[in-house]
Amino acid sequence: MTAEEYLQLHQKISPYIHRTPVLTSQLINKSVGCSIYFKCENFQKMGAFKMRGASNAILNLSEEQKSKGVVTHSSGNFAQALSLAAKNQGVKAYIVMPSSAPEVKIEAVKGYGGEVIICPPTLKDREEAAEKVIQTTGATFIHPSNNDDVIYGQGTAAIELLEDHPELDAIVTPVGGGGLLAGTALAASLFAPDCEVYAGEPENVDDAYRSLISGQIESNDSTDTIADGLKTQLGDRNFPIIQKHVKGIMLVSEKEIIDALKLIWTRMKIVVEPSSAVALAAVIRNRKMFIGKKVGIIISGGNVDLAKMPFDYHIL
Repeated sequence: MTAEEYLQLHQKISPYIHRTPVLTSQLINKSVGCSIYFKCENFQKMGAFKMRGASNAILNLSEEQKSKGVVTHSSGNFAQALSLAAKNQGVKAYIVMPSSAPEVKIEAVKGYGGEVIICPPTLKDREEAAEKVIQTTGATFIHPSNNDDVIYGQGTAAIELLEDHPELDAIVTPVGGGGLLAGTALAASLFAPDCEVYAGEPENVDDAYRSLISGQIESNDSTDTIADGLKTQLGDRNFPIIQKHVKGIMLVSEKEIIDALKLIWTRMKIVVEPSSAVALAAVIRNRKMFIGKKVGIIISGGNVDLAKMPFDYHIL
């Protein structure tokens, strides 16, 4: 993809997304020793960056494909993103969700117009349920992160960030399934080739970190992290982009994630989900790398279950 093609893609999806604000905090800058620019995708439609990729994926379907609908399996933000993106473009969305998914997320998907199919909470069951929908309806499967159109769409957040702040030395994102990181890295390579791209990842689910070391896609035996949006693994479409364009992946502890989460909530006065705090946690832990630099951080989303937050939000 060329820079011109990427700008055309961005323009094409613009009617379906928000151009989210970039916020700063002098207190956080002073504490970390660098200038941080937070791209706030928690203010995106449906509350997360995944609206970008979902919108782009549906826009690139043929009219025949659109007439038969789309399907994905997700219990998180992509379930809501695809439902809303499909509704906005008059397309039917079938969303396979595990029985373990919080009721609030199931209701949110329904509220955005998605038809929910409940299945047992294993990847095998999710894939089989999605395949059944495909066989029954002819719907097109759209993967939450391992899909070229989704990856390109996610990268438009970085395009906007670099348009607002072309002088950035680095951009840091969280990494789970790899769609946001790959899209960000691709966009930076086209529009700011001297801007280094990094990711933050929880130590408890460090498959992306290990994948860069081994040169092959790794998986996790455990998914014990508060950053519930980062439990998925890389895919064969986004991994090569990450290998080529990402400078490094930085691991953080659960305590560091929670501390960064508290910092954003209390000092910036914005609601973000734990996965979003991972990038800031990584910059704080590796602050010596970023001293005196201008760093963009993509806040991935703000969809939180307050009952599961690791602090008493009533006293913040």
